[in-house]
Amino acid sequence: MLKNYLNVAYRNLIRHKGFSFLNIAGLALGVTACLLIGLFVYDELQYDKFVPNGNRIYRVYTQQTGSHAPDIHSSVSPMFATVLKQEFPEVEQTMRILMTGTSLNLLEVGEKKIYIENGLFADSTFFGVFQLPFKYGSAAHALDAPTSVVLAEDVALRFFGNVNPVGKELKISKSTFLVTGVLENSLSKFHLKINYIVPLAAAQLPKKRMGNWGWQQFYTYVKLKPGADANQTQAKLQNYLVQKVQPTLSEEDRLTSVPYLQPLFEAHLYSSSFKYDPGVKGNITYVKALSIIAAFILLIAGFNFVNLATAKSMQRAKEVGIRKTIGASQQQLMLQFLTETVLLTLVSVVLATVLTALLLPPLNTFTDKSMTFDLLRSPALLGLLALLTVVVGLVAGFYPALVLSSFQPVKVLKSAVVTEGIFGRVQWLRHGLIVVQFALSVFLIICALVVFKQVSYLHNKDLGFNRDQIMFFPMRGENMNKQYETFKNELQQVPGVVSTSIGYGFPGDQVAGDGLIVPTNGEMKEHSVTQLMVDYDYIKTLGLQLVTGRDFSKELSDDKDHAFIINETAVKEFGFGTPQQAIGQTVKWTVWSDTNPDSLKVGKIIGVVKDFHYKSLYDKLEPAVLQIFPAAYWKVAVKMKGENIGSSIEGVKQVWAKFSPDSPIEYRFLDENFDKMYQSEDKLQTLLWVFTGVAIFVACLGLYGLAAYAAERRKKEIGIRKVLGADVSTIVGLLSKEFVKLVVVAAVIAFPVAWLVMRNWLQDFAYRIDIPLWAFVAAGVAAALIAFLTISYQAIKAATINPIKNLRTE
Repeated sequence: MLKNYLNVAYRNLIRHKGFSFLNIAGLALGVTACLLIGLFVYDELQYDKFVPNGNRIYRVYTQQTGSHAPDIHSSVSPMFATVLKQEFPEVEQTMRILMTGTSLNLLEVGEKKIYIENGLFADSTFFGVFQLPFKYGSAAHALDAPTSVVLAEDVALRFFGNVNPVGKELKISKSTFLVTGVLENSLSKFHLKINYIVPLAAAQLPKKRMGNWGWQQFYTYVKLKPGADANQTQAKLQNYLVQKVQPTLSEEDRLTSVPYLQPLFEAHLYSSSFKYDPGVKGNITYVKALSIIAAFILLIAGFNFVNLATAKSMQRAKEVGIRKTIGASQQQLMLQFLTETVLLTLVSVVLATVLTALLLPPLNTFTDKSMTFDLLRSPALLGLLALLTVVVGLVAGFYPALVLSSFQPVKVLKSAVVTEGIFGRVQWLRHGLIVVQFALSVFLIICALVVFKQVSYLHNKDLGFNRDQIMFFPMRGENMNKQYETFKNELQQVPGVVSTSIGYGFPGDQVAGDGLIVPTNGEMKEHSVTQLMVDYDYIKTLGLQLVTGRDFSKELSDDKDHAFIINETAVKEFGFGTPQQAIGQTVKWTVWSDTNPDSLKVGKIIGVVKDFHYKSLYDKLEPAVLQIFPAAYWKVAVKMKGENIGSSIEGVKQVWAKFSPDSPIEYRFLDENFDKMYQSEDKLQTLLWVFTGVAIFVACLGLYGLAAYAAERRKKEIGIRKVLGADVSTIVGLLSKEFVKLVVVAAVIAFPVAWLVMRNWLQDFAYRIDIPLWAFVAAGVAAALIAFLTISYQAIKAATINPIKNLRTE
C-alpha cells in the first residue's frame, strides 16, 4: 500500500514539474535561510561560554555623565582593580589588561621576524580570572616573571614549528622574553583576540601614574566569589567612588563617569557602542533581528507550501471522487495526500541541507567565522530537520487531505471544481498571510535602501581633510626614532612625495584622550580632549584648513614647547566664544614621563583648525589639541601625487631599508583605514539585500499559490464573463485588484515600523542621513509591481483559456 502511495506521489510530482519545482524551491529556500541564520546566531551566542566560572566574571566599564552621557568606555583607570581587590571582600580576583599596540609587536626568533598584532600586557592574575586551556606549559606562575611570555598556538607554530617552545627565548621589539606557555587554538569564541601575553610589569609603567584615577587606558576584569551579588557589588563600587574617592580629588580631577559591571557573557554582543574596545564585537540587535527574520521566512515558507499544496489539490477533486467510488476510504485518501506532501517536504529539506553546505563556506568568508554544518556530528540538528520534515509535511497535507477526502463522489464527479466547503472559510487567513509576507518585504526594501544611503554617506562624507594618496606606517627601530628628522627629509626627496609628517594621532588611529587645563570663567579648569602630537608639516600633509591664527613654524623656537593649535569644537567646549578670541589664550598640559611624571607644559593657542573627523562617524567630534611633542612620535604619513604611486612606494621602502633594515615596513593608505571602519555596515547592507530578495521570492510564491487557487475557484465565472464579452484585461483586473489591495495594506503596516527601526539604527551614528521619503515610495511601488507581475501570470492564463473547457461539464 505504501509503495502505491509513493508511486502515485512520484507521478504527480513529475506530471506537474513547474508547480512541484515552485513548491519545493520555496520551502527549500526558506529552510536554507533559516539554517544559515541559525548557525550564525548560535555561533554568536557561544562567545566566552567555554570559560570556567564565566558566570562569576565581569568587566568594569564606565559611562560618562552630564553632556557626555552617551559615551561608554571599556577602558578604565588602573585604580579600579586595586580598589576592588583591597576594599571589596566579595571579590575573588581582579586583573588588568593594557594593549601593547604597535610599539611592541615585532617578534623575533633567530632570523625569523614577524609583526604580530593583538598582544596584551596583563596582570599575573590573568589566568586566575580566565582559565584558558594550555597546550604546553601551565597557567600556574605563567606570568609571574617580568620577562615571561605566553603565546597562542598558531604564533608558536610559526616561530618554533611543532616542538614544545616552553623555556625557549623570543625577542619582542628587541627585548628578550622566555616562553612559559602556549595556549590551545580553541579561543575563536573568546571576546579578546590574543596572540601573545606579557606581564604588565614588563611595561615598566610609572608607579605614580598607576595610582591616577584619570588615566583610563586599562581593561579591568573582576571575578566574584561564589554566591556574590554583582548588582550589590556594582552599587557599592559606585558609592565608594562618591564617598571615598571624589573627596580626595581636586576640582579639575573630579571623575565624570559612573562605573558598571558587565557580565562576561555579554562582552561580545552588548558592547557595540563601547569606545576604545579591543574585543571582538558583535551586535545583539542584529542577532535578534536576524532571528526574527529567520523565523518569519520559515513560517511564511511553510504557509506558502500549504497554500500551493491546497491550490493544486483543487484540481484533483475528480480523482478523489473516482477513488471513493471504487472503494477507497477517507483514511486511505488522507494517507495518500499526506504521503505526497511529506515526500515534497523531504525533497525540500534535503535540497536545503545541500544548499546550506554549499553556501556555508562563502558565508564563513563573509562573516570571518569558522561555522560548521555536519549533520553526522550534530544529532540534535539532524533530529530537528527530521522533525521539521514530518511536521511541515503533515501540516501541509492534512488540510487538503481532510477536505478532499470528505467530498461526496456524486457532487465531485458532477463538477470539475469544488467551490464550497472549508476552502472558502479561511479566506481571511490566506489574505492575512499575504499581508504579512509583503509587509516584511516592504520593510526589508526600505531598510536596505536606508542602509545603502547611510553607508554611501559614511564612505563619501567630507571629513575635513584630504585622505587620498596618503600612505602611513609606524616607525621601527632605535635608529629611526633617533634620526626621525633625517628619515623624514630623505622621504621628502623621493620622487612623487608631496609632503611628509611624523607624529602621534593620525585620522583613523585609536587615540586616547587626555586632559588640558584651560581658563574657564576666570579660573583654570581641566577639560577632556584628544591630544594629537604633530610636527611642523601635519596640517599641510593632511590638508587641514586653518580658520584663524597660524601653523607651527620651525623658525619660531618657542612653538615646540609653548604653542598649541585647537579645533573649532574645542573653541566651543572651552567657552572661548569665537576662534579669534581663542588666539593667545594660555593653556596647560600635564606631561607624563618616567623622569618627571607631573611637570606642566604651558603655552598659548596660536591657531584654530576647521573641525576634521579623526575618528569614525559613529563618534561625535570632540575637542582636539595639536602640539609639538617629539617624545610621542611613532607614525609617519606620506602624501603622494596621484600618478606613479607604485614607484613612490618603492622609493619609500628603499629609504625605510636604509634606516631600519632589520624590520619590514608595514603600511596602509589612509582611505583604506577609514573604509575598514565601516565593514560591519557594508556587510549589513549586503545581508539586507540578500534577505530582501529571499523575502520577496517567498512572498511571490505565496501570492502565486493564492492567485492559482482563486483562478481555479472562479473558472466558471471567468468562462461566463468571456462568453458575455469580457476581454483579457478585464479578467486580469478582476483577479488582480483584490491582491494589489492586500499589498497596499501591507505597505501601510510596514511604513511606520520601518521608520521606527531605521530611526533607532541611525541613532548609533553621530553623523547620519535623514530617512529619505522616496525610499518608502520606492518600496511600495516595487512591492505592488512585483505582486502584479506575479498575479498576472495566473490571471492571463485563466483569461486566455477557451471558456467552453470551463463550462462544458454543466
